[in-house]
Amino acid sequence: MSKFDPVIHKLTNFTQTFVADESSLQEAKTCFFDSLACSFLALEHDKVRNFCSLAYIKDSSGSVGVIGTDTKTNVVDATFLNGALIRWLDFNDTWLAKEWGHPSDNLAAILALTDYLKTERDITFNLRDILNFMVIAHEIQGALAIENSFNKEGLDHVVLVKIASAAVASKMLGHDHEQMSAVISNAFVDGQSLRTYRHFPNTGARKSWAAGDAGARGVKLAFISEVSDEHYPSVISAEVWGFNDVLMGDNPVKLERELNSYVMDNILYKVNFPAEFHAQTAAEAAIKLHPQIAFDEIAHINIHTQEPGVRIISKQGPLTNYADRDHCIEYIVAWCLLNGNLDANSYTDEAASDLRIDSLREITSTSENTEYTNRYYNLDERAIPNKVTVTLKNGDVMEEEVIYPLGHRERREESKPYLKQKFNNSLENTGLDQTFLSDAYNSLDLDKVEIYDILKKIYK
Repeated sequence: MSKFDPVIHKLTNFTQTFVADESSLQEAKTCFFDSLACSFLALEHDKVRNFCSLAYIKDSSGSVGVIGTDTKTNVVDATFLNGALIRWLDFNDTWLAKEWGHPSDNLAAILALTDYLKTERDITFNLRDILNFMVIAHEIQGALAIENSFNKEGLDHVVLVKIASAAVASKMLGHDHEQMSAVISNAFVDGQSLRTYRHFPNTGARKSWAAGDAGARGVKLAFISEVSDEHYPSVISAEVWGFNDVLMGDNPVKLERELNSYVMDNILYKVNFPAEFHAQTAAEAAIKLHPQIAFDEIAHINIHTQEPGVRIISKQGPLTNYADRDHCIEYIVAWCLLNGNLDANSYTDEAASDLRIDSLREITSTSENTEYTNRYYNLDERAIPNKVTVTLKNGDVMEEEVIYPLGHRERREESKPYLKQKFNNSLENTGLDQTFLSDAYNSLDLDKVEIYDILKKIYK
């Protein structure tokens, strides 16, 4: 047996052996249906539907379905499309640590492989299996994110989607320890995405399909391992040519924490607001202020946020597209102060044509509150605080502070009715079997609903 880098060895051991408990599987079920909701809502937008009609995908032979559509394609392209749909509106779950990301992105690979393996290899799973795969993928992506900052090296977090999807794909394909380690090593060897498409002046829609692309690559690497006996044991640690020396500089990849279900148990849901998560509490604070303030009364706005909120989503100058706006905390606060709401249509060109938004952005200051940053990085708290302070022209000062967003574990019970409503609302324009899917969402018995019955109902 080859001696793989310790990080790869640890990831393989965990993926091969971990079985989640009932509580974590129930959380995964909520995450499963929330991810489907995000996909159904995304299909209301022309731009993502264009991806589903790409000629080369339509022409591809295959039997694997794509969420909410009648598209049948190969397993790799189905993973790509599922991932684009789950991620398109920036409305799926979120994980915040040294690295950020959306672990439900990995569901794209799990769904596509579940469909493929039943048809092509007569390998079947039950719902518990699928949810356990989700817990594993969440933990791999989230645990690596806790200890490593790829963004500080200019790399995008979807490197973690590729690694997690590759590991779980390998498990679903029945690979042994050696072969799974080889698959994960290939995911580290692979070219990694730059973050430039998430930042001025290059912000663009790639952020909505980048995770689908990474998940698809992870699946492809798992299949490649079945026809090519290759492995790269020291891909992370090798001098000069290894992942650390080439990409990570003075911050080599590490994974010291115990792997379990921590990430799934503490996952953040976007309940009401399709916006970058560091701004969720700012949106809620601004919406609370909305009824008390008129536009022409505002002299100045201060946003107090965590350090990542300043670094990632504080933007000055022109916002040229949807992707720019839903990752701009000043735009989000201005919109919420003016309108008292926030939804997927708040970032369109038509919405942004309201000149009052840029007027408010020009009188907005965003700064770090170090206490907020400390509470953000505290693993026992995982707060995402924001405070919005509005100074009026008459000198009055009004402010709202929100420490935990709706969707945080501290507000999980409060969130549940909203998450259920989010799912039911997402079904309204799909033409799918709303009664069956709603009943499946509500069922607490994980042995009562067949995963293949769900798959039949989420495809047209």
